Parts: sequence; structure tokens; C-alpha cells
Amino acid sequence: MKPDLNARTLPWINGVRLAAEDPFGLIAVDKPAGTLSHPNRAGAIGKALLRAPYDFERQAYRLPIAEESDSVGEDGSWVYLLNRLDSATSGILLLATEEATRDAVLRAFADKRVEKVYEALVFGVVRKRSDVWRDRLSKSKSEGGVRASVGGGLTAETRLVAARQIPGIPAMSALRLMPVTGRTHQLRIQCAKRGTPIVGDRTYGDFAKNKRIAKERNVKRLCLHCAETRLEYERDGRTRRFAATSKIPF
Repeated sequence: MKPDLNARTLPWINGVRLAAEDPFGLIAVDKPAGTLSHPNRAGAIGKALLRAPYDFERQAYRLPIAEESDSVGEDGSWVYLLNRLDSATSGILLLATEEATRDAVLRAFADKRVEKVYEALVFGVVRKRSDVWRDRLSKSKSEGGVRASVGGGLTAETRLVAARQIPGIPAMSALRLMPVTGRTHQLRIQCAKRGTPIVGDRTYGDFAKNKRIAKERNVKRLCLHCAETRLEYERDGRTRRFAATSKIPF
């Protein structure tokens, strides 16, 4: 029998904060910008959420077996990664320490019973305070990693929930966005397509304005943050509700 895993004592790297947990092994953490969801290359352990090896087949971190215990078995203990955020994006990320909870939450994702709210700071003025964005996005691999583009590919849908203008120059707006789908770089490329690139976006953004805002206001990060995650999942014949929030860091 495997020992219970305590979310508060898992080997998180510096800066990762526990945001919420439930009795069934579902964990929400607040990921800082610059931290990887998982180590995606050699030498990346120490830059990802947990100081532990990552198994891409299981999509889980493998925790070492305690030396004083021989009851864990050969597999050790697993912490399953349930969704991902780009390294440059901060905010709420979900993991699970129980396989049954992992399976239940992944079903909730598939059934679109998970709601995520993002906050974005963009260049330009957004006239509409609510809207639905639909685009077809494709992705390709390059030397710098994965990149998305408009046209072909799968449909990406995002709801613009709220928009307000930020006083000052250059013109900027604060957006609240709810992605309905989860395509690669979806929010970043949809904002850029509409002429309002996210502040600090080094791939799809306005490089001249990024340089200016970094110099004048010391904003040197991608201003995209997953501020809320809410979901319902079925476990042991009952509906479980879970929610986590995070303070906007920009």
C-alpha cells in the first residue's frame, strides 16, 4: 500500500504555491512565470514544478521510494499532471496524487466541465466588453519550440468576459478571458490576431512596445495569468466540486 501524499510537503521548486486541495488527491498550485509545467528537455529538472523525474507516458512526476519503507513497491508514488501552462504563463495548474481522481478530472476536461478564467494585459483598446472569438489554429515545431498560426487546424474558441482600458500611454486594456477549447498558445495568438497582442509576448507580440514597456514600467514578463479554475468531477458515485483562485501578479 502506498503512503498518503501530503501536498504541502511535496518537493515543489521555489515559488510554486499550493492554492487548493481536496481529500481525494486533487491539487491546485499557483505556478510562477518562467516555471515549466514539466521538464521538457534534459537538465530541466529544477525548472519544473516538482524536483522529481517526469514520465511522459504516464504524464506524471515520479517521487522516490522512501528508504525506510519497502511497502511502496517498484513504481514509487506518482503525481499526475492534469493540464499545462506555457512556461511564460503564470497561474492555476491542476495535479492529482490519486489515479482515480486523475481519471475523473480528465473526464471532466473532456466533457467541458472545467472552467478556467485568464487575466491578460494587452496593447491597444478593446471596444467590446464581451464577445466570442472563434479561429482555426494550426501548430508546427521549430527550433524555438512549438508555434501556432491562424488558418487550417482545429477550431479555437474563447469568450471575452470583460475588458477595461488602462489609462496611460501606450494604450492598454485588461481582459478577462475564458477559453472554451485548449489549443496551443490559443489566447496569445487570438489576442494578436485582433490587433491587441499580450504585453510581453516575445513570440506573437509587438516587440517595439514590449521593449518600451520593459524600460518605462519594468514589465518584463508575459502578462497572461490563469486566475481561476472551477470544475465538477464524479468520484465514488458523487459529484465533487473544486475551485482555486490566484491573485493577478501584474
